[in-house]
Amino acid sequence: MRVLGFGDNIVDRFVDRGVDYPGGNSVNVAVYARRLGADSAYLGVFGDDDLGTFLGGAIAAEGVDAGRCVVRRGESGVSHLRVDDGERIFLGWNGGGVTVREPLALDDALLGYVAGFDLVHSSVYSRSEPELPKLAALGGPLVSFDLSSEEEYRDPAYLDRVCPHADLVLLSCSHLSPAATEELLAEAVRRGAGLALGTRGVDGAMAADGRVTVSGPARLVDDGALVDTMGCGDAFLAGFAVSLLRGGWTRGARPAPGLIERALEDGALAAYDQCFVEGAFGHGRPSPVASM
Repeated sequence: MRVLGFGDNIVDRFVDRGVDYPGGNSVNVAVYARRLGADSAYLGVFGDDDLGTFLGGAIAAEGVDAGRCVVRRGESGVSHLRVDDGERIFLGWNGGGVTVREPLALDDALLGYVAGFDLVHSSVYSRSEPELPKLAALGGPLVSFDLSSEEEYRDPAYLDRVCPHADLVLLSCSHLSPAATEELLAEAVRRGAGLALGTRGVDGAMAADGRVTVSGPARLVDDGALVDTMGCGDAFLAGFAVSLLRGGWTRGARPAPGLIERALEDGALAAYDQCFVEGAFGHGRPSPVASM
């Protein structure tokens, strides 16, 4: 089972702790899949600064292959955060740096490399939308895509760019009612996604494929035990997707409802475990600045 994270990487700078952590949606999913037993790799662009070196080293330390990544002249992405009562608060970012300004285009050589994976994951933060038709045309790897929670990524025109090329889309729906979540998942499937997953924080998650909608509860953390919630959604997606792959999920085949139900349980367990981790996957180091 081989999983590739394709797209964004970033340094998460916690100003309250004075610590930098490696992260990024595509990186996180690759790291979490590796921790769940998959053979994982990451493909993206690093800046040629110290933070780019830091990111690459942390990813390699997790056993995730980043050997096909590109280093470009320019700064790495940095987001500034703090934690209030266990919840992360975003304070701003630099736009993702060179990783987002000059993302990878998949040429024939890279497409040949990508074709050897079972699942390729990307996100709205990767500027990878133009590459999705290429990934879908490979015919082998499943494609997952994180649609996050922002309204701009709920726009029908945007969904039409992504959903026809994705076997699985994740939508963060903790701000929505169950009925609104179900409708949003149905909309993503109507627009072409094979399977739509909606995470709802402490209220659990739903998955829909246009035929069935399956719900699952969250695994709740005891009061006072939570470290922070960084990466919990990415961990849920990784746990869900790895579970489906282990169950025999392949391109063009709808997972059985029982397989989806088990994947929701495995996703909830992965998100629960992530609540006890500092940053996205550890490897913190002192920040050059302790406040913003």
